[in-house]
Amino acid sequence: MATVTSANESSAAPPSTPWGLVILLGSLTAMGPLAIDMYLSSLPAIGRSLHASPAQTQGTVAAFLAGMGIGQVFYGPASDRSGRRAPILLGVAIFTVASAGCALATTPEWLLVARFIQALGACAGGVVSRAVVRDRFGHTETARMLSLMMLIMGLAPILAPLLGSALLTFGGWRLNFWFMTAFGVAVGLAALLRMQESRSAATTLQASQENPFQSYLAILRERRLIGYALSGALNGATLFTYLSSSPDLLMGTYGVSVGLFPWLFGLNAVGIIGGNQVNRFVLRHFTPDQVLARSSLVALGVGVLIAIAAFTGLSGPWTILPLLFLLLSSYGFVQGNTMAGALNVDPLRAGAISALMGSVSFGAGALASLLAGVLHDGTPRPMAAVMLIALIGSALCLHGLALPKRAQA
Repeated sequence: MATVTSANESSAAPPSTPWGLVILLGSLTAMGPLAIDMYLSSLPAIGRSLHASPAQTQGTVAAFLAGMGIGQVFYGPASDRSGRRAPILLGVAIFTVASAGCALATTPEWLLVARFIQALGACAGGVVSRAVVRDRFGHTETARMLSLMMLIMGLAPILAPLLGSALLTFGGWRLNFWFMTAFGVAVGLAALLRMQESRSAATTLQASQENPFQSYLAILRERRLIGYALSGALNGATLFTYLSSSPDLLMGTYGVSVGLFPWLFGLNAVGIIGGNQVNRFVLRHFTPDQVLARSSLVALGVGVLIAIAAFTGLSGPWTILPLLFLLLSSYGFVQGNTMAGALNVDPLRAGAISALMGSVSFGAGALASLLAGVLHDGTPRPMAAVMLIALIGSALCLHGLALPKRAQA
């Protein structure tokens, strides 16, 4: 049954921030972004070392994204049925062992399989951490906590490319994966020693009465939940489109140097983090749905401006790049609030909902990235077109399915 958040919940004084929990959950969630962003600069070196073609090295990225999308489907219901601690510890163990396997790879096929398994472990942190937050907090405070966790998780796309480049120079591409192995050990020990079980008795009872398939069928019947999921996924598709398009756009079309690229990449990550942190303070005065109603329209407006710039003579870097910064900053106002809204629809199935949200997000992101690649013509136009289509869909799903009319007023 759906839960209802009181209208004045957002105006209540927020409780003191549990920084230990925030850092732990943020670090667990960061395993996936760290493993994606850290080794991108090593792809040419990996190709030379393993005698792999560019398609094979790029395939290791695709394999990781596939593992992230598939693995979430299983961890969510498992965390509802067996508790939050066990799936997280299992996921971290898989991530750690697979990271070592990546470091020891001697063939492209070995690395591809190890990357897929690594992703199957990495996705546990994000899925279960979101369920832990919903176990402990109400609707508005869940949105605040998810935004705060982005402060930790968001450091990955800023620091990971720089750290990956430094490790590549210092000790070769394998050192990147040994660092991921050490990170997994550290986070796993912290989770083992510090993380307490948060699953409620009501969630345990609910999960014992249905199998995972029945759990997914139940949440798929919730119109508002589908609206939140599609809105968040389509909005997030703009980030995936940017991630896949930015190397060629910045270094190929705009002539940005290899040394400058990680800094521009990190600057946009700062925008995402900043948006999330501003969202935390805005939620002291407005509900998550009220913030969503406005931020989705702002994001759509920026998407329109990017499309206008891309399809006219204004597609230079000093026009496109600032607009991209604004669009990615708006991402911080949408993602945490759509996740909080979805989790609030049926808190007793928080694990399954978190898994569904994550899988749909990766699926939409993969399709958007593929479409932008197929349409690639050496200009910002394909990226802008895909982003605009995704943002239109996101706004329609949010306002047509998810939000109650009073939140749109």
